[in-house]
Amino acid sequence: MATNENLPPNVIKQLAKELKSLDESPPEGIKVGVNDDDFSIIYADIEGPAGTPYENGVFRMKLLLSHDFPHSPPKGYFLTKIFHPNIATNGEICVNTLKKDWNPSLGLRHVLIVVRCLLIEPFPESALNEQAGKMLLENYDEYARHARLYTGIHAKPKPKFKSGAICESTTALNVDQSNTSVLNVDQKNAASGAAALSLPSPLAQSITATKGGNNQDQQSIFPTTETGVSGTALVGTAGPALKKEGLTKVQADKKKMDARKKSLKRL
Repeated sequence: MATNENLPPNVIKQLAKELKSLDESPPEGIKVGVNDDDFSIIYADIEGPAGTPYENGVFRMKLLLSHDFPHSPPKGYFLTKIFHPNIATNGEICVNTLKKDWNPSLGLRHVLIVVRCLLIEPFPESALNEQAGKMLLENYDEYARHARLYTGIHAKPKPKFKSGAICESTTALNVDQSNTSVLNVDQKNAASGAAALSLPSPLAQSITATKGGNNQDQQSIFPTTETGVSGTALVGTAGPALKKEGLTKVQADKKKMDARKKSLKRL
């Protein structure tokens, strides 16, 4: 289950929409995946553009989103080794879109497209890999040879991301957010139910037996109410039993009176 502790709710909501859009309509040559444990890490497989030294290669990269995204740009890294002027040996990506040209209105789709375009048109003037940048400027054929060599060794097709995984993850994400409010409602209802059960039942009436002018302790006719599966208070069966017992006593007393009347008539 995704925790997403580093991202505020508004960012998670926006991110879920973007990921769903990328999954349903991916940019050309780009396939996006997610980290189920942390949505602040976005993965993407980029196919090497045709006509470049990266053709026939598949390069996996990741974008790291900060807690204040999109106000600050994500950080991009290539996980697949690549020989490119604007990609450092540790995989860090140098592109203006992720730095001085960043705008909060830019989405993940734009970032991924720019990175793929970087494979088509490198910028050796702002090289992170000085060897690749110098080679590109001085001897393109040698640069292309090195780049193709890296591509053939490291950029082999990766296992594809699970189809529909993003939709499942974003759905789970939305469910997690809604569950928070549902849990609060359940807790409130539980508290209200507990308070209601603590009140005396209107059916639990008591009678006072008087003997010799002195009040005796009150005794409840009905036993303590019990709560059923549905939460409804169920009245015990003692009430009807006592009512039946009282009726039997009255009938017995009536029979005695009738017997006395018959005796008096005989006299």
